[in-house]
Amino acid sequence: MLADDLDRYRLILASRSPRRKELLLDLGLKFTVEAREWDESFPGELKGEQIALYLAERKADAFRNTLDRDQIVITADTVVWCNGTLLDKPADFDDALRIIGSIAGKTHEVITGVCLLSSARQRSFYSTTRVTFSDLSDEEIRFYVEKFKPYDKAGAYGIQEWIGLAACSRIEGSYFNVMGLPVELLYHELAKFIENLTPDT
Repeated sequence: MLADDLDRYRLILASRSPRRKELLLDLGLKFTVEAREWDESFPGELKGEQIALYLAERKADAFRNTLDRDQIVITADTVVWCNGTLLDKPADFDDALRIIGSIAGKTHEVITGVCLLSSARQRSFYSTTRVTFSDLSDEEIRFYVEKFKPYDKAGAYGIQEWIGLAACSRIEGSYFNVMGLPVELLYHELAKFIENLTPDT
């Protein structure tokens, strides 16, 4: 099993997200959490999965050339992409209302880029989930933002919260990816990653 294979390594989750931490714990992995400062800007010409991968790799750059031979860092960044537009974390209450209003009754993409980094190698990949929301009234959107304050979430919502239960009519792809980490894909990619490492790399 992957958990047994990882006994030779020290896994680091480079994220402050409680949801990513919870998902890795549920996967049965042992890890520490260490988030470092990094530049969150990205080239304006990037789109969709390019943005997610770029940001995940920039997070990993904060650890590059500082890792011990037995350490593996996991970084991830989730973006919401709708009709050719990036829907970032909301700046304030009104921005959250605007963002949710823009995806109500529509299909959008949730894309998570993931980077695995050791002192010897790097592997990046991404997962895309198509999420369809039913229409929401202004009152329902205001209720959600006031109660759940989704200011730390790309797209201004958490699928595991009230809005996911009340408005998510269809999901194509990984549900956990919408939470912030495609754990099934990560599990298999991490297994392949350590297959190509030796205990002394």
